Amino acid sequence: MSVGEVSTDRRVRRSRSALCRAAVELVGERGTTNVAVSELAEAADVSRQLIYQQFGDRDSLLLEAAVDLARRDLAEPNNPDREVAAKGIAAALQHFARHRAFYRAMLTGPCAYRLTIALSDLLSPFNRELVRRMPGVRADVVDDLTMFVTGGWAAVINDWIINGPEPLDVEAFAARLMKLLRAINPEV
Repeated sequence: MSVGEVSTDRRVRRSRSALCRAAVELVGERGTTNVAVSELAEAADVSRQLIYQQFGDRDSLLLEAAVDLARRDLAEPNNPDREVAAKGIAAALQHFARHRAFYRAMLTGPCAYRLTIALSDLLSPFNRELVRRMPGVRADVVDDLTMFVTGGWAAVINDWIINGPEPLDVEAFAARLMKLLRAINPEV
């Protein structure tokens, strides 16, 4: 089963959920993705074989755990109006600050590229609408410009999670991102 696919079997969903919770907890506690499959299985009270059957490998489990966490916690703001965007940005930053140890480990480990792509896919609808509303943007560049803007957001947020001061200042960083948003589209 790949990232984003959801089984209809209740037992499979329950075991996948337990494994994702265990992955977030163990990686967050240790600050590293270097957690053995046997430790993940034990923490989730499942067999190692189940991890391989459902995820294929440890890194796929970790990626699924991160995407599941983000999907559950983050609203998908598709409206780049100032008030809606400010609330969505603040909620997203609070999420990343709350789970900083987990995301920092994920963004500096072997899953970093795949996680950045998955989170970009999750947040891309907001950026597409932002780009679509930018004055003078031709329809033939919307996809490329959306990817460009999404990558820029990801780089700035990833740097904040990885290198930002302890504790992370959500309000100050949200204000900084809103300045960037207004620079991209002054109508926001």
